[in-house]
Amino acid sequence: MITAYILLTNNVGSEFEVIKRMKKVFGRHDQSIAYEIQGVNGVYDIVVKIECISMNDMKNVINEIRKINMITSTATMMVNEEQET
Repeated sequence: MITAYILLTNNVGSEFEVIKRMKKVFGRHDQSIAYEIQGVNGVYDIVVKIECISMNDMKNVINEIRKINMITSTATMMVNEEQET
């Protein structure tokens, strides 16, 4: 399983709409993608954990999320499975 964390910033006050749109993105994909979305306080507004079976699925989902117009920046971190304990 491929895992990534995405740290997002968005326009002020748009967190609920961004989360709603991200859920629609995930809804368009089959059950091979698992996700968690959390609103957070601090430098970032939203943190997303994504688990996919293939790198192609991961790339597609990340590209769709980045196209949401209220998102102002993203930082994507792919989990290094070799370092998991």
